[in-house]
Amino acid sequence: MRNLITGGCGFIGSNLIDRLIKNGEFVICIDDLSSGFYENITKYLKHKNFIFIKNDITNPIKTSLKIDRIWHLACPASPKHYQLDPIKTSKTNFIGTLNILKLAQKYKSKILLASSSEVYGNPKQHPQEENYFGYVNPIGLRSCYDEGKRIAESLFFNYHRTYRLDIKVARIFNTYGPMMSLYDGRVISNFICQSIQKKPLTIYGNGSQSRSFCYVDDLIDGLIKLMDSNQTGPINLGNPEEISIMNLAYLINDKVGNVFQYEYMTLPKDDPIKRKPNISKAINSINWSPNYSLSVGLDLTIKYFQNLLNSKRK
Repeated sequence: MRNLITGGCGFIGSNLIDRLIKNGEFVICIDDLSSGFYENITKYLKHKNFIFIKNDITNPIKTSLKIDRIWHLACPASPKHYQLDPIKTSKTNFIGTLNILKLAQKYKSKILLASSSEVYGNPKQHPQEENYFGYVNPIGLRSCYDEGKRIAESLFFNYHRTYRLDIKVARIFNTYGPMMSLYDGRVISNFICQSIQKKPLTIYGNGSQSRSFCYVDDLIDGLIKLMDSNQTGPINLGNPEEISIMNLAYLINDKVGNVFQYEYMTLPKDDPIKRKPNISKAINSINWSPNYSLSVGLDLTIKYFQNLLNSKRK
């Protein structure tokens, strides 16, 4: 099976590559390295089943290899990164997605979109289910990503209706685990790195806002099950175990073993107050639900970051 992964040098992409290579599959990784890291895929550069192509997907993608499956993950996912160049983020989500869909049409490939829970915006429905249309500010600072993922979904379904393309749309909720960057900018990586370095934990707002966090191995299981299914989606993939940001800070700090200290920062505009997936559709249609509890997943992630930070000090 020949797989093409856009954004393969990123957090989720590199974990997906690990799984597919271990399963004996062939992988073509495309990444422009704007937010992904070359180091995440160097161990496969000489592997017989791996090819790396440095390319911005807003430019045409040239490959003569037949592709069976495309996993479209390319786009910065952290607000810290996607707000650096919001116009490029919008172009990646629209022009980049259009280019990838044309490639899928050319090779008659199955194609999966890594969409996002951000399509729900600051939701008025809790938990969020797939038939909820969301509450998104179309002109806010987050709109390049939120509306970008919404237009990407629209393109996918229009290609499905017009050309009968075999599409899969996964709405990914907050995900964490090994291969996250030290500079990812999202809450779990921030809290872990700050705790290990004995720095105050940065709490945006008053910490009462809540999230649901899915360990990356569980997410990869879900993406593969969706790709292998007869479902188009959209399907929520996330862990419905909900926790407030303040309680998450206490939990991570206690696991690292620090005296708790924190500093408050202003809550970013349009930051969702609550985020929790309804995963009934995933359970019933692709037989997927997460296996890792937040506590176990955090233990594994803290160990990863401790090793990473220790290696940086040497």
